[in-house]
Amino acid sequence: MLLYMSSGSAGTKSTPLHSVSVAGAVVREDGRLLAIRRADNGTWELPGGVLELTEAPEAGVAREVLEETGIHVEVDELTGVYKNTTRGIVALVFRCKPSGGTERTSDESTAVDWLTPAEVEERMAEVYAIRLLDALDGNGPHVRSHDGRRLTGSTHYREHG
Repeated sequence: MLLYMSSGSAGTKSTPLHSVSVAGAVVREDGRLLAIRRADNGTWELPGGVLELTEAPEAGVAREVLEETGIHVEVDELTGVYKNTTRGIVALVFRCKPSGGTERTSDESTAVDWLTPAEVEERMAEVYAIRLLDALDGNGPHVRSHDGRRLTGSTHYREHG
């Protein structure tokens, strides 16, 4: 899934253009969604992180959710692909079901909470809230681009509201 730019000359290394991250849209039976408050910037987001080079996306999601929240998950399906056009990050978001564990913080999270969809919209920037809302609507996988702050292109955030 990593994209490479060809230099055109044989024998030279290609320069990566994008990194790939994975995130879990973990949905409890009562409809609440798992979220973390990041330690580095204090924002509320989905648990997730950079996919390791040899790691399958589903395994990466399960690992990242567990590392950041203490929650084990069963990965259901891909619900969206989100490209940060400013930073060159492509995020794959998977809907997951909790399957055990106990909520806890980590070096990467200062809070772990189960939020209602309304609380997601209140606490998260739209580029992160839309990922959870897309996972709930059953119409995915969605493909969206953003500049790190706002969605770009023809698809708008308020389609869910």
